[in-house]
Amino acid sequence: MQATSHQFKDNVKRAMGDAELQASLSKIKNGFVPKRAAAAAALPEFETLRDEARDIKNHVLGHLDIYLERFTAEVEARGGHVHWAPTAADARRIIIDLARESGARTITKSKSMVTEEIALNDALEQVGIEPIETDLGEYIIQLAKEPPSHIIAPAIHKTKEQVAELFLRHHGRYGKTQRLTEPTDMVREAREVLRQKYLDADMGITGANFLVAETGSIILVTNEGNADLTLALPKRHVVVAGIEKLVPTLEDASTMLRVLARSATGQEFSSYTTLVTGPKRDGDLDGPDDFHIVLLDNGRSGMIGTEFQDMLRCIRCGACMNHCPVYNAVGGHAYGWVYPGPMGAVLTPALIGVDEAGHLPNASTFCGRCEQVCPVRIPLPRMMRAWRTREFERGLNPTGQRWGLGLWAWFARRPRAYRLLSRTGAAVLGRLGRGNGRFRRLPLAGGWTGVRDLPAPEGRSFVAAWKADGRPTAMPISPTQGTTGSTKS
Repeated sequence: MQATSHQFKDNVKRAMGDAELQASLSKIKNGFVPKRAAAAAALPEFETLRDEARDIKNHVLGHLDIYLERFTAEVEARGGHVHWAPTAADARRIIIDLARESGARTITKSKSMVTEEIALNDALEQVGIEPIETDLGEYIIQLAKEPPSHIIAPAIHKTKEQVAELFLRHHGRYGKTQRLTEPTDMVREAREVLRQKYLDADMGITGANFLVAETGSIILVTNEGNADLTLALPKRHVVVAGIEKLVPTLEDASTMLRVLARSATGQEFSSYTTLVTGPKRDGDLDGPDDFHIVLLDNGRSGMIGTEFQDMLRCIRCGACMNHCPVYNAVGGHAYGWVYPGPMGAVLTPALIGVDEAGHLPNASTFCGRCEQVCPVRIPLPRMMRAWRTREFERGLNPTGQRWGLGLWAWFARRPRAYRLLSRTGAAVLGRLGRGNGRFRRLPLAGGWTGVRDLPAPEGRSFVAAWKADGRPTAMPISPTQGTTGSTKS
């Protein structure tokens, strides 16, 4: 996928003007959000599980080399093969070599964001191998030749009418002549088309929700069962996963699974939770003859030990974007690369560079809802601020923005000058805006007034009201409060 993160503002304008997209995005706040809240409320120990999940991932990241070695040894002891891919290009090369070695002409795939990250489908098509997405959402966007707009609901931006039109256009060779109108009929038709694809595939590719170091197993979580057919029917199964997907034990995996589905879709558990440990053994009725795991780094190891390490705790549930007011307003394609929403605003600059993706960490209201609902308590707002700092330090911001920030900083370091400027500015704007109480245009504020009115100041400032009511001018520091600003979570 060609990154357009640097065109975020233009992408946003198109998204805001797309009436069909805006209608589709309403499905998020009316679906995922209340379901997640209900699932969390129904489990008394949910907050404790979040703490445990965070601690499990922190432990793994602190000992990642040990767990990678253990996982590799367990996979190989059970007849599997592990391949190391430092970059996306390495991963593509390894997978294409495995496909050619098995004589593959068609490959079935289950939904995998990491294969989107390495642009695998395009690479396979360029060498004459047909990839077939089997997750319904991924299948829809493959027909539309579009990237996913959400990490768990890739076609959430599509209306049922758009899907019906896609099916009519692409399924005509199967004798289809009428446009469908009901979602259940569309699902049935997709199953009929894909059924033979499963049987004909020469190789199957899946991702992995978790990699278990203790047993060398992978864990796949789906609601359609397509991953099970993808891995079990072809002779060769290839797993592509980031190195951060490790958990130490099956018990730890159980903890992660208890927060994953509740955070993602509001289910207690997804419909299918599949453990795969190596290739088919003697006496097994089904399963692949060959089992390969491609472990992708692609910049992840470079995040270890930095202020962005916490991002590697992410379990790809999508809760942050479901609750994000920015994502809900513009959708996933506006972010211009594989990972949208708050998690993408942190991860994308780490993987493709802040010079390419600097707009994304700036596209945040810092309302904190993403961190509030994250099942592994990732401090996403803090890391977005860290990217903004790096962007400023490298001089990547527009000149006007840098000048404005520098001027504000000068006043902020001089409280008396800051208070004088605030009082004077508020008084002047209050008088100028007295007529209708707002400004439609204002010099140096075009970023705001271009899309909304600016209220005119009125009444006292917060500080003035605070002092007038006899409140203390500074909050006392608790004796138990640290001086570093760090918190447990």
